Amino acid sequence: MLRIDKLLANMGYGTRKEVKKLLKAGVVKVDGTIVKDAKIHVDPKAQVVTVWEEEVEYKPFIYLMMNKPKGVISATEDAVEETVVDLLEEGDRIFDPFPVGRLDKDTEGLLLLTNDGQLAHQLLSPKKHVPKTYEAIIDGEVTEADVAAFQRGVVLDDGYETKPAELVIIRSGLRSDVQVTITEGKFHQIKRMFQAIGKRVIYLKRIQMGPISLDETLEPGEYRELTDEEIALLKGEDKK
Repeated sequence: MLRIDKLLANMGYGTRKEVKKLLKAGVVKVDGTIVKDAKIHVDPKAQVVTVWEEEVEYKPFIYLMMNKPKGVISATEDAVEETVVDLLEEGDRIFDPFPVGRLDKDTEGLLLLTNDGQLAHQLLSPKKHVPKTYEAIIDGEVTEADVAAFQRGVVLDDGYETKPAELVIIRSGLRSDVQVTITEGKFHQIKRMFQAIGKRVIYLKRIQMGPISLDETLEPGEYRELTDEEIALLKGEDKK
């Protein structure tokens, strides 16, 4: 059961204030009866809600792709720092989405946000080994020996040995451009992996998570809803 104003705001009919104006105007009906009280609870799966005689199509979940900018933390709220949820429009925040996993404050790129806890668990479960690919700029020359070390797995500063990771050298030099794919998500993992081989990450951007790639048309801080096809890919469904 949902309050009628929350339901309509969730479905894109405006802010709570704007929805209350619709209710007062008498254009909202539940099972054919005009409803003006914003506090009334409805069951959107069992009852028919209309606005201007058009049926409201209820969706319980929201799935967003964000190009996370630097300087923003991957959290739902924080007393000091700006969070990725702060970047969302009110009509999307009202769904109470949360980031699927975390990107460091100074890391940018692909971040998924949803209120679908089951999907989030599926993507984050260590048993699923969901691959995540990053672009990185490294202070130092990355060599084929480093590629082999990543393939074997490296020992981090706390003694943990990582699972094999794929390191691809795009350009090697005093500063090297690389791509790294890992299947786990330890704290600051990629930075610590390069630290373990005596090098430092100076730029990091996630470009892919599982089957979903970052939409390169999204500027840092911008986001969009996932397409039905992208959602199906994340859920492992066959859209034929």
